[in-house]
Amino acid sequence: MNYDLNDAGPQMAPMGEMIPDGTFAKVMMKLRPGGANGASAMDAGLLKASPHSDAKMLDCEFTVTEGPYARRKFWQNFTVAGGKLDEKGQSKGWNISKSTFRAMIDSALGLRPDDLSDAARARRVIGGLKQLDGITFAARIMVDVSDNPNYRDSNKIANVVLSNEAPYAAIMRGETVAPEPVNAPPRKSAAPVPAAWTAQAPAQAGWSAPAAQAQPGTPKSATPPGGAPAWLNS
Repeated sequence: MNYDLNDAGPQMAPMGEMIPDGTFAKVMMKLRPGGANGASAMDAGLLKASPHSDAKMLDCEFTVTEGPYARRKFWQNFTVAGGKLDEKGQSKGWNISKSTFRAMIDSALGLRPDDLSDAARARRVIGGLKQLDGITFAARIMVDVSDNPNYRDSNKIANVVLSNEAPYAAIMRGETVAPEPVNAPPRKSAAPVPAAWTAQAPAQAGWSAPAAQAQPGTPKSATPPGGAPAWLNS
């Protein structure tokens, strides 16, 4: 038997090679179970316990889906419980992660962050963190420079790009957008994000991502059967 390798794609970049700082890209997030239980039944065994504190984290793998860095991966943990507390006794890490997860949903669905309609609010309700598995959204990627010589620099999400920001539509179409390095002067601020959303969700929750041609900010009301999100990631 012969193997015709002429139609093989280009080889992937060397492990550890960084995606340039400030790169805009469409990324998909997959969750890597860590064996620790979350707050909901569907999150059993989903979280990763910190070896240094009582914090529990969501171990996430991000894959660039389109463009010059397609198939490149990077990894990031998000604290969802425990760790340092604020003056109200709430987890500081969770409050930060919660804002990021909300932004991911808004970006994936083309919702404006200032859309507080009943339809938009309903689509930000999830039955468990497991329902974020497979979500695809627009992001700006940064290089996190390690201050420990024993660890390499790494890529991380600098910020989620929302539908009211200029690069959003092009990113979601898979087009190449000029990078904006994190250490560059800040971009013009987008509309302020409203008060934080609650993650105390009912068991039946769901949403569907917009098609590439959908008008950003137009909510959809269809809920897929079974209460699970139907992320359109193909």
